[in-house]
Amino acid sequence: MHIVISVLVSLFVGLLFGIGLILSGMTDPAKVLGFLDLAGNWDPSLGLVMGGAIAVSLLAFRVAAGRKTSLLGDVMRLPKSTQIDRRLVLGGLAFGAGWGLAGYCPGPALASLASGSAKPIIFGVAMLAGMVIFEVLEHLSAQKSYTSKANARR
Repeated sequence: MHIVISVLVSLFVGLLFGIGLILSGMTDPAKVLGFLDLAGNWDPSLGLVMGGAIAVSLLAFRVAAGRKTSLLGDVMRLPKSTQIDRRLVLGGLAFGAGWGLAGYCPGPALASLASGSAKPIIFGVAMLAGMVIFEVLEHLSAQKSYTSKANARR
């Protein structure tokens, strides 16, 4: 029964998030690109959307940080690292470049898939390809690190 409730709550929260993205204009690449175009016809309205999301997230993370379990009883798994490293910076740059080129980030792209338009489908495929490439590179890096450590012990 717990699994059914967890799935239903997840479905509700996902639908609420998707509807919020649609209503706020985050699924419209032209609106997003207008927000990112600081030198042209800048549209600051998405800044309010992001500000609201950040405020809600700050509150939610503060509450979550003081809990050992979620409201549904699952173990809380919050990020522990606060380090700004090369991987974080490069990932942020790649995310920002993709957002600026396509006008989508992952959430709005997924919500836009329902439109049947080719652009969010192409973005989704490219995003999945990037995730696969990342996993392959991580696996190869881990293998290389393991091999070099094993050779150093000999």
